[in-house]
Amino acid sequence: MIEETIGGEVLLPRRPKEKEHLRMVKHVIVWTLKDELSDAEKAEVKKNIKAGLEGLAGKIPGLIDIKVYIDGLSSSNTDLMLDSSFEDEASLQGYAVHPAHVEVATNQVRPYTKIRSCFDFEV
Repeated sequence: MIEETIGGEVLLPRRPKEKEHLRMVKHVIVWTLKDELSDAEKAEVKKNIKAGLEGLAGKIPGLIDIKVYIDGLSSSNTDLMLDSSFEDEASLQGYAVHPAHVEVATNQVRPYTKIRSCFDFEV
């Protein structure tokens, strides 16, 4: 049961809403681009990866949010980061094999990246 308050006054306990107790899954990836790319090429590749991955919003079941960050601070030791949220682990697994995601990964990401580090977790 969850206690709600309004203006410091405790209201009657209520049951959690159906999805309120569920945990969401975060999928975070950082990539380092290939050394042979010029600065101009890296900027273009980062822009294309961002557009491709963020373009998946609304196309993949269970994908709640997707953002790609390409303007890291000078203290960064990687080139770009994906921060995405899924309803659950099954949704993340579906995203991995979804044709729209596979197309972006195959054509816009993998050819230009030398290092990929991934961290998936529940929140």
